[in-house]
Amino acid sequence: MRILLFLATNMAVLILVSTVFKLLGLEGMLAANGVDLNLGSLLVFCAVFGFGGSLISLFLSKWMAKRGTGTALIEEPRNQEERWLLDTVRELADEAGIGMPEVGIFPSQAANAFATGWNRNDALVAVSAGLLQRFRREEVKAVMAHEIGHVANGDMITLTLIQGVVNTFVMFLARIIGHTVDRVIFKTERGRGIGYYVVTIVAELVLGMLASMIVFWFSRWREYRADAAGAGLTTNRDMIAALQRLREEQGLPQDLPGELTAFGISEQLKEGFSGLFRSHPPLEDRIRALQAG
Repeated sequence: MRILLFLATNMAVLILVSTVFKLLGLEGMLAANGVDLNLGSLLVFCAVFGFGGSLISLFLSKWMAKRGTGTALIEEPRNQEERWLLDTVRELADEAGIGMPEVGIFPSQAANAFATGWNRNDALVAVSAGLLQRFRREEVKAVMAHEIGHVANGDMITLTLIQGVVNTFVMFLARIIGHTVDRVIFKTERGRGIGYYVVTIVAELVLGMLASMIVFWFSRWREYRADAAGAGLTTNRDMIAALQRLREEQGLPQDLPGELTAFGISEQLKEGFSGLFRSHPPLEDRIRALQAG
């Protein structure tokens, strides 16, 4: 279903953009200004690279996560704590209707956890040693339920599809802008002079920053869904207690690698415009949402 969703989404984007360009007469407008790009071929090219990079990252996500965080998988429990964690994740996975994920512990004293993987039946969930040591078992279970919620909701594949669409449009629009500037302003005959490359790079940086707001918005929205899923797999009270405990520990450094922050549970204290680039909503907002629900 995920492969079909990817193909359907990709095809829908290609058809939609091509239709919009024809309806708006954009191709004719560009040609009138000396811009003779083959927009259909350009869009396919950008989609291949845009989705390709995003999908490669998804398929390598577990490998990158294990090495980036130093996560040690629990294959044969060495003590009662590891046995309890493994049994708890198995219970949550069965209740959520997903395959048993790999379970690991990463060496960090910060209270954190993450879930990743390309398939809801072949995922990885990991918890920091610090969280496991300091949190009550009910709170640890709620945290793991939150991560299982991410897996059950298909958040990894959905985020990948959104990132692929964003990548595609950033590459596509940046090349149109670069080609247009090079032809109209610098008067390069084929629109492939130095101006094209410089403007394209600058446009990709600017558009990429703006487009990332969409990705971060989705990341924040899915945290509420994962909280609700976690509360459903445990109890609303335990999920709220876990978030409150996390809020108490906000002063501790959160040392997940940057590419994994969107799948962790750490709070990021940012305000104003920079809040648009926050991967998680404020813990206070998440707690209020659970209390209201």
